[in-house]
Amino acid sequence: MVLSTPLALVLVIAGLWSLIVWPPYLRDVLKSPEARDDKGAPTRYMTTNLMKISTAMVFGLATLVIGVRGLIG
Repeated sequence: MVLSTPLALVLVIAGLWSLIVWPPYLRDVLKSPEARDDKGAPTRYMTTNLMKISTAMVFGLATLVIGVRGLIG
């Protein structure tokens, strides 16, 4: 696959953005009182956000890898 340099750079930036932005949100979710019930079990709030964050980070990593591969040829 051949990507133009500007397109590859956009993919790299988008991938980095996802990998930089989501971890602080994950920390906030894990610290939230809504994340666990009275017995300490994970709530639907925590499960939903963990799935959302992990999916976004996997796609971000894939986007970054595609962008880097596009830059190096």
